[in-house]
Amino acid sequence: MRFEVLHRTVYRYSGPVRLGPHLLRLTPRPGRVAELCQSLAVTPLPVARRDETDAHGNRVTRLDFAGETPALIFESRFTLRTQAWREAPEGGPVPPLCAVAPEVAAFAAALGPPGAGPDRFLSALTEALHARIARQIRPDGAAWPAEVTLARGQGACRDLAVLFIAAAASRGIAARFVSGYQAESEHPDGPRHMHAWPEALVPGRGWCGYDPTHGRAVGAGHVALAVAPDQAGTMPVEGGFTAGPVTAAMEVDLRIATGPDDAAPD
Repeated sequence: MRFEVLHRTVYRYSGPVRLGPHLLRLTPRPGRVAELCQSLAVTPLPVARRDETDAHGNRVTRLDFAGETPALIFESRFTLRTQAWREAPEGGPVPPLCAVAPEVAAFAAALGPPGAGPDRFLSALTEALHARIARQIRPDGAAWPAEVTLARGQGACRDLAVLFIAAAASRGIAARFVSGYQAESEHPDGPRHMHAWPEALVPGRGWCGYDPTHGRAVGAGHVALAVAPDQAGTMPVEGGFTAGPVTAAMEVDLRIATGPDDAAPD
């Protein structure tokens, strides 16, 4: 599948501010995509830029700034081809199993006996969350705790990812949080949003992606930007500023176009 993404984030301040160091996670993870072109424009121009790979295998960009500015703009563009999902072991640390609330453990236990095998359980968990949790769009805020999403019976994609991770942990399966983009629009004529889903470590197969928001395994319609044990480690932009009493506002414009892969077969 061919993916074209324009992701523009604008921070506007009511007065001049001095920007601190920033960390960006806006570059697709390597391994399951073939990049055709990519660019990242930053305004104001940083005085230093370092492209690195972090401990989880994410491609990150570190920026330093000088002087003052009334606005900060990031514009990420890329075109790439996604590949059909190929399970394969990846490097990076395996996150520890998280603490699990009793009600989440009971929910997971009802999906089948532990001896059924991780593949069967993870597929059942994906389908159960899709059927039980009503999907909502919540542009701001951190993911809810797993037990809150389960009790409310609704949540955003990041809430379902956290609930999935906790349910997997109750069965001794390590899982991690993934942020990125999806080909499928939440609303045909509405604004696009970033997407979140979990990956679970399956013995003999490596990290396998599941999308409980849509009730199916992750495939060519997903582009991952970052993975981490929790949502905080996958935020697309991290940073701050110093100033007097000013207010800040954020605007996000995300445009995603997809189509068939017109490249010759391998």
